[in-house]
Amino acid sequence: MDNIVLLLLVPIIGALLLTFVNQSKTAKILALIISLTSLAATVPFLVTFVPDASMQFEQNTPWISSLGIHFHVGIDGISLPLVLLTNGLIPCIILTTFKQQQKGNFYALILFMQAGLILVFTALDGFLFYVGWEIALIPIYFICGLWGGQKRIRTTLKFFIYTFSGSLLMLIAIIYLYTQVPTANYELSSFYELALDEHTQRWIFWAFFIAFAIKIPLVPFHTWQPDTYTEAPSAGTMLLSGIMLKMGVYGLIRWLIPIAPLGVNQYAYLAILLAIIGIVYASIIAFRQRDLKRLIAYSSIAHVGLIAAGVFVWNVQGLQGAMIQMINHGISVVGLFFVIEIIERQLDTRDIKELGGLAKPAPILAAIFLIIVMGAIGLPLTNGFVGEFLLLMGVYQYSFWAALFAGLTIILGAVYMLRMYQGTMLGATVERAAGFKDISETDALVLCVVVGLIIIIGVYPKPLLHLSEAAVTNLIEQVKLKY
Repeated sequence: MDNIVLLLLVPIIGALLLTFVNQSKTAKILALIISLTSLAATVPFLVTFVPDASMQFEQNTPWISSLGIHFHVGIDGISLPLVLLTNGLIPCIILTTFKQQQKGNFYALILFMQAGLILVFTALDGFLFYVGWEIALIPIYFICGLWGGQKRIRTTLKFFIYTFSGSLLMLIAIIYLYTQVPTANYELSSFYELALDEHTQRWIFWAFFIAFAIKIPLVPFHTWQPDTYTEAPSAGTMLLSGIMLKMGVYGLIRWLIPIAPLGVNQYAYLAILLAIIGIVYASIIAFRQRDLKRLIAYSSIAHVGLIAAGVFVWNVQGLQGAMIQMINHGISVVGLFFVIEIIERQLDTRDIKELGGLAKPAPILAAIFLIIVMGAIGLPLTNGFVGEFLLLMGVYQYSFWAALFAGLTIILGAVYMLRMYQGTMLGATVERAAGFKDISETDALVLCVVVGLIIIIGVYPKPLLHLSEAAVTNLIEQVKLKY
């Protein structure tokens, strides 16, 4: 059962089936069953995984032999947490749509995207990685373009131009690396073994970095993100923020830094500077937002900026912090966007100025929302704390001043997130919220999963850290040998 092909086939077959389902209720239930099947298929990997530095569950089959392209996939301690995140969040995201009237094609796109994400996180062949990258991109383009808000066409076009430009640069870099491999293949291990000169590694760095920085997103490559998050349907926003932006951080760790370490050594300071500028800039902009979705969008830029800084300092604390914070951010941001979806569904507004006092008619929602907010700002005993603590430790080892400014994400984040909570849940109940209803059974199921994970990871993060510890340590040592 621990076959990675199964992880890819379940969502693909499910997506093909759903394209023929026009009845909304049937489509929802079928999509949920398929996504839960994918989650169940992930369990054997977690149970049998040996937390060492080795690549496990490898499958390597010639695909296009004349071009040296192999269907080569595998899972190690760096990819397994992200596979778990993907297959764990997709059922929750599908459940959040149960109050909507979506047909099979909507869920088919979500499952196609799931297959692309799994391929990205398991590919050990450069061509296969690129294919997964594009497969994950195309469905979200249609989800935003077909089911988004009034400005969806312009916003989706902007998103597509950004991400496609980055993908093109990455493809050029992958093809160049292929031409340098003596045995002419796209194997990741072959790319690692290349002895590229410093000049070549510099431009390889920029080609990969821009592609991944757009996806993360890092300032100044971020301008597509707030608009896309705002205009996308809630499920699309959760897919983008909860899972898809992790592709960029994973790309830095798996592809950019081990392949072009000399380029990273040359420009890491610049990447860290951009990340810290993004933290401060996005936090200040988030403070001024009235639209709840835009506020969370800018907070997301700040949080992933800290994750990116943790990656580029390239030490165990920073990289371990980045790994666990990718999971934490995915869980918390899906919870935040779902609460916004519940509010907007009943009151038809996301404007903080038009909200207030929702805790009175909806005390359970208010209590759950508070826990999610606490997790997002990194309160001790919540999931965000351990990740941010490790990230700041890692950045501090690199530079005291970098850690000082990066730490602003915690202070400013607490200010604007608590302001958001106060503006929506506390105070006098606004007139339009007089009939506001507390969460339903379906909503409660999703939010209980989110809150449960926030508390469990916050209280006992060791198992999650243990998954990636050996792989992270080994990768850091391997890269440092190339300096």
